[in-house]
Amino acid sequence: MTDQKILLKMKNITKRFGKVTALKDVNLEVKVGEVHALVGENGAGKSTLMNVLSGIYPYGSYEGEIIFDEEICKFNQIHDSEEKGIVIIHQELALVPYLSIAENMFLGNERTTSMSKGVVDWPRTFQRAKELLELVGLDEDPHTLIKDIGVGKQQLVEIAKAISKNCRLLILDEPTASLNESDSQKLLDLLAKFRDEGLTSIIISHKLNEISYIANSITVVRDGSTIETLDNSDHNVSEDRIIAGMVGRALTDRFPKRKPEHKISDEILLEVNNWNVSHPLNPARKVNDNVSIKIHRGEVVGFAGLMGAGRTEFAKSLFGHSYGVNIHGEVKINGQVVHLNKVQDAIKAGLAYVTEDRKGDGLVLENPISTNMTLANLEGVSSKQIIDKDLEIKTAKELKQDLNVKCASVLQNVSNLSGGNQQKVLLAKWIFAHPDVLILDEPTRGIDVGAKYEIYCLINKLVEAGKAVLMISSELPEVLGMSDRIYVMNEGKIVAEMPRAEASQESIMGAILRTSGKKKTLEQ
Repeated sequence: MTDQKILLKMKNITKRFGKVTALKDVNLEVKVGEVHALVGENGAGKSTLMNVLSGIYPYGSYEGEIIFDEEICKFNQIHDSEEKGIVIIHQELALVPYLSIAENMFLGNERTTSMSKGVVDWPRTFQRAKELLELVGLDEDPHTLIKDIGVGKQQLVEIAKAISKNCRLLILDEPTASLNESDSQKLLDLLAKFRDEGLTSIIISHKLNEISYIANSITVVRDGSTIETLDNSDHNVSEDRIIAGMVGRALTDRFPKRKPEHKISDEILLEVNNWNVSHPLNPARKVNDNVSIKIHRGEVVGFAGLMGAGRTEFAKSLFGHSYGVNIHGEVKINGQVVHLNKVQDAIKAGLAYVTEDRKGDGLVLENPISTNMTLANLEGVSSKQIIDKDLEIKTAKELKQDLNVKCASVLQNVSNLSGGNQQKVLLAKWIFAHPDVLILDEPTRGIDVGAKYEIYCLINKLVEAGKAVLMISSELPEVLGMSDRIYVMNEGKIVAEMPRAEASQESIMGAILRTSGKKKTLEQ
């Protein structure tokens, strides 16, 4: 780092929501031309701090001082911070699917004609969009609709959109949470390129390997307070060191061991034979091709593969034909052939599916925790088809305690919880349905290491109680750390099966690359 000038100072920031103090005297200093990581557990206050900085929480709603480029700033809305060159990209991308890349890039920041500021200059808009796409390394026509490009490319569009606003400080909140390893690496390399060109970035991420790789400085936030800022200019801060700051102690084993007496039964709880699924918009295209798997009682089976391999499609089509067309194949649960033509059939047969999209598909965010926890088994809290509210609350309180959900009350709306606690509520919802087999789709996506550990413990508890778990995960260390056996899927087919003792990241990726119908590249 040649230029050590301080670009941003946040001094003694305190933010309260009613009686709850979300931030307490937080201090943050960011240097010009660095990537500064902000890490902490869910609910630590990272996003709240960035919302203060960007003006989402206006001046006067918090205590403390923001100094940007040696000037005291009092932002009352996000437009104020953008005028200074501070641009935030949220985890949920703010793009309109049915508008083009160029239209999204300049939405609210339109290029207008010199004759009339009320008329969009479309030739100029598309030309500038093309230039910005080249800058971020995205080879797409700016006329392409957002819905027709993948999540990784959408993330690059968001970055191009930020640059179009003369960005000087780019804030990225969980930018790689929904990306595969290849797209994540490309994004990190792009941030490094921009850093070398003088752009300053703040990155919030739970992927500590990425933080160690890209960040020059790392600020740890815990329970709404800044704990420390680590110098990572030589990239020598270990993941274990970061974790110790986040959770307040060393976490010696990220994947908890099961009880020594636990044994996997010979009994097969779930068997799927020759499962075929076609794409709903293109029935000629198979997303699952003769997939066959078996899962035993007391076993965690990992499902590995690149994004788009067909793992989620398999899970959703199995769960009451929630995805796809021309679905056929045989399903056995507890040795009995079952026909799961709708979600209710799957639930009654003892199958549960914990979606990868907890906010979009898994939870009713503006409903209370109690309602969400009992939603998959209303009969369990009803009498004569009328919900017993007292029983619902009592049940929710028991589930809250069992899963260690941190909340003020089970009557609190789920939208007010951290990501990790939302994930626990989603798990509680399906545990209360008393399934024999749970399919967990990216169960720890977007949550911190402490919450991950608790969910891993819960998975172990489920299989120790005689359940079977099929875990889909894009994080290979997680698959290797939690699974007893691993299936590898590529291009809709099972291409390998291996016990954990014989599995490695290299063997899994080797199976994928050997069976690809087209060339794939993956940067480890």
